[in-house]
Amino acid sequence: MTFTPKRAQESLIQMTELVLPNDTNTFGNLMGGRLMYWMDIAAALATMKHCSAPVVTASVDNISFETPIKLGNVVHIEAKVTRAFTTSMEVHLRVWGEDPVQQYRYKSNEAFMTFVALDPNGKSRPVPQVIPDTEEEKVLYDGAMRRRQLRLVLGGKMKPGDAEELKALFI
Repeated sequence: MTFTPKRAQESLIQMTELVLPNDTNTFGNLMGGRLMYWMDIAAALATMKHCSAPVVTASVDNISFETPIKLGNVVHIEAKVTRAFTTSMEVHLRVWGEDPVQQYRYKSNEAFMTFVALDPNGKSRPVPQVIPDTEEEKVLYDGAMRRRQLRLVLGGKMKPGDAEELKALFI
């Protein structure tokens, strides 16, 4: 099965949430688990938009929380597919907080997630390739193979010696 490749920009999802009391910890900051939940939804929407099929989360790379998002602030999540492999897609997410009273935005974090497309029987299925257009999309696209190999090595699905893209960084 072959698909027409799609531009990275076509998968862009922008999600906005308001941080309410039920979303916060005892310090009045957005709970990390709630943010990861919202990020997972945004990434799923971006990958479904790209492949026009149901998807499941396959992996979540390191998520570092740079700046806490406070109660009453707005969360902005941007998700875009950076590269597609055979049945999986890498998604880059950026998160900003916004103080609506003081009218300023601040970076909270960013992460990469991987999703797999499913056929009607719940088995993985092929996905369209990604066409990067902007310089930033090209940089993310080029780095995706190294990030994929690192995920596979860390997950025990690839031997370190077989990770050619990673070896090229050190040799």
